[in-house]
Amino acid sequence: MDFLIPPHGGTLCRQLAAPESVERLKGEARAIRAVVLSPRQISDLDLLLNGGFSPLRGFLGRADYESVLDTMRLESGLLWPIPVTLDVPDALAEGLTAGERLALQDPEGFTHALLSVGDVWRPDKRREAEAVYGTTSDAHPGVRYLYEQVHDTYVGGPVEGIEPPAHYDFENLWDTPEKLRRLFARLGWRQVLAFQPPGPIHRREREIVLAAAKETQAHVLLHPAVGVTTPGDLHYYARVRGYQAVRGRFPHGLVALSLLPLARRQAGPRSALWHAIVHQNHGCSHLLIEPYHGAPAPDGRFYEPLAAQELLARHESELALRPVPVEELRYVPRRGCYLPASVIERDGETASDLGEEELRRRLSADEEIPDWFSYPEVIDELRRVYPPRSRQGFTLFFTGLSGAGKSTLAKLIYAKLVEAGGRPVTLLDGDIVRRNLSSELGFSRAHRDLNVRRIGFVASEITKNGGVALCAPIAPYAATRRAVRECIAGHGAFIEIHVATPLEVCEARDRKGLYEKARKGLIPEFTGISDPYEVPEHPEIRLDTTDLSPVEAAQEIFLFLLREGYLDSVT
Repeated sequence: MDFLIPPHGGTLCRQLAAPESVERLKGEARAIRAVVLSPRQISDLDLLLNGGFSPLRGFLGRADYESVLDTMRLESGLLWPIPVTLDVPDALAEGLTAGERLALQDPEGFTHALLSVGDVWRPDKRREAEAVYGTTSDAHPGVRYLYEQVHDTYVGGPVEGIEPPAHYDFENLWDTPEKLRRLFARLGWRQVLAFQPPGPIHRREREIVLAAAKETQAHVLLHPAVGVTTPGDLHYYARVRGYQAVRGRFPHGLVALSLLPLARRQAGPRSALWHAIVHQNHGCSHLLIEPYHGAPAPDGRFYEPLAAQELLARHESELALRPVPVEELRYVPRRGCYLPASVIERDGETASDLGEEELRRRLSADEEIPDWFSYPEVIDELRRVYPPRSRQGFTLFFTGLSGAGKSTLAKLIYAKLVEAGGRPVTLLDGDIVRRNLSSELGFSRAHRDLNVRRIGFVASEITKNGGVALCAPIAPYAATRRAVRECIAGHGAFIEIHVATPLEVCEARDRKGLYEKARKGLIPEFTGISDPYEVPEHPEIRLDTTDLSPVEAAQEIFLFLLREGYLDSVT
């Protein structure tokens, strides 16, 4: 294996305990406090344990964290652009002291590692957002995750691994850095070009990879990051089955496929540099870098064109891996092939394009996908998870003030859909959910938020399995509604219906006397009176029921569903 490039920092830092220490660590774990890891934290721990994050030996302490933000380097001076941190709930952080040990558990309660507490601190999230993502706007999904999902306290320290997280799907495709390095040595692959596809591999991506492999005289490792997929991403299983199928479109023996348990940060240039380090640790000699590598959207709207390639070029001397910048390709119908954007512009050619949104629209509308765009076997996999709208599951999410008419509308639409038949329909009315799913919750902001998230989880399961969920909570907070949308959007349609009936009308309709009690201070944090209702900015449907009867408003919704194709199979 002498010809393989060294890991970043010179040593592959696997943090798994020796077999003879495992039982001792398990016994210790039962006697100490535990933190339940989020999916992103589990992915980070996986790469800490297997050496993919070499030279890290644990979650960053405060000094390394500050240095990474300011200089893209660890305190030692070694290049490292993304902070890998462990955030914990404030209740757990209270009383934590240096030297204490924490058990790192998955949601099922299995302990994967122990962390020796070094630092406990509260970070400046806006500073982190600006440094890592280049923006403080929560329009950026990475920033939004930082603001809304990451706890306010960080804990740093080295970890001792007991057992790495298990992968039950595609079992033969999860390769540690050590395993990949052995594979490359056994096959005699001296040059290995890593390609981390952000989505399915279509004809364009195949052309890019094949050209780069020829240029570098390298074999290819398809190494998609699938630790945590982004909200709305093309379905993980369809992507992987598509990768398996498309391998046959490359010359025999050129390509290997492995799944990388990396939780993408979508930090643009910093992510690209991070990916280079991770792939170097896996034994790759080259990494393909597209113009908007690591950006959260195809148009790279948060980053300048070529910013990722330029950052890699500036730091190439500090890496053993070589970045391979590639130019954007577009299909030119007149020539019947893909050409670089610069050639198209120079020759005045007309190019065709089919972006991700248009692809999804065509899949949902059961329209033809042109042969020049992709391969039949890849499209077949995508059609399995993006059926026509008439066969998709979907969620109707009614939101509005108490008394706006949400529950009445939901019941009317429920009756229409059940009468029409075709798909199972479930009504998740606010009062019904409170009695059967959230009876132990109160009406504080935190409890109302949790109640809506529970509704969203149930609705996502219904939607994923081809059913229709009708939800009618007040759902006053935009961040919570957005989280529910993201939870559901990967499985089917999320249709937000803002029942925009004004407060004075809702109060006049108040049959339960809730508004009167709220104005007297008998009900604290009551939406519209003592707690705000954040009006949806871009709902799919907005209805003011002041001058609309329930039946008329229900017809507006019914006609929307008909127009958008959700009712074709039942009309």
